[in-house]
Amino acid sequence: MRPMNISVIGAGQMGNGIAHVFAQSGHNVTLIDIAQVSLDKALATIGKNLDRQVAKGTLTEEQKAATLKSIGTQTDLALGVKNAELVVEAATENVDLKLRIFRDLDAHAPAGCILATNTSSISITRIAAVTGRPAGVIGMHFMNPVPVMKLVEIIRGYSTSDAVTKTVVDLSTAIGKVPVTVNDYAGFVANRILMPMINEAIETLFQGVGGVAEIDSIMKLGMAHPMGPLQLADFIGLDTCLSILRVLHDGFGNPKYAPCPLLVQMVAAGKLGAKSGEGFYQYTAGSKDLVVSSSFK
Repeated sequence: MRPMNISVIGAGQMGNGIAHVFAQSGHNVTLIDIAQVSLDKALATIGKNLDRQVAKGTLTEEQKAATLKSIGTQTDLALGVKNAELVVEAATENVDLKLRIFRDLDAHAPAGCILATNTSSISITRIAAVTGRPAGVIGMHFMNPVPVMKLVEIIRGYSTSDAVTKTVVDLSTAIGKVPVTVNDYAGFVANRILMPMINEAIETLFQGVGGVAEIDSIMKLGMAHPMGPLQLADFIGLDTCLSILRVLHDGFGNPKYAPCPLLVQMVAAGKLGAKSGEGFYQYTAGSKDLVVSSSFK
């Protein structure tokens, strides 16, 4: 596939990973964020991840340099998308924020530009409805960490065209991912299945059936999961887990999706998992040891 001009909105964990994989595959990437400090941090993270690939022998120094050269940054959305053929929005999982971004994208992105969202649960159809180009809006849900995980969940909105879907599927394959296309219902497939499991693990802890380490050990050793559900929740971000569960609960009106009170309380207390330094486990910079939070000992 020929090199494309791709803009990525949001320089956080997902955004910098998406920019990384597109640039490494030869595409011209503009990474957009309202804060220059976030963009600088994202470029540093991409550099460190590329260094790991070089150390493992999966990337050369020349390829690393070419990847970094292919990534530009911009704090002005209008300027950042003016030449884009594809925009991938990777902002916080917040409905109002995403709708505002897509209204702006519709106003500033070229007419033929595909507008994709990395949302993990929010309706593509609802997002597309605030634009004048619903046929060109699609879900492109990457998995975390983006440079490592192969899956891209492709979500068709009610009006997403066949041509746009094919382009995004082909592009995902060309950058070394495995695209799987699904339809637009709350949580899609990945999080409709994953989040109730995580929520049930939190409920099991809340009810005192087992401790943090015990719950995770049982799921790792008994179910062959590479990471226990509570550690995974920390890795995703407890605030993100809560947002997705609320989308599921609102979308289906089914009490089985209601977030556990413990999860709600932890997010209110600012215990968001790895990104805040504490969730079900405690996280210390430079340490890979898994230490259960003192709140659960």
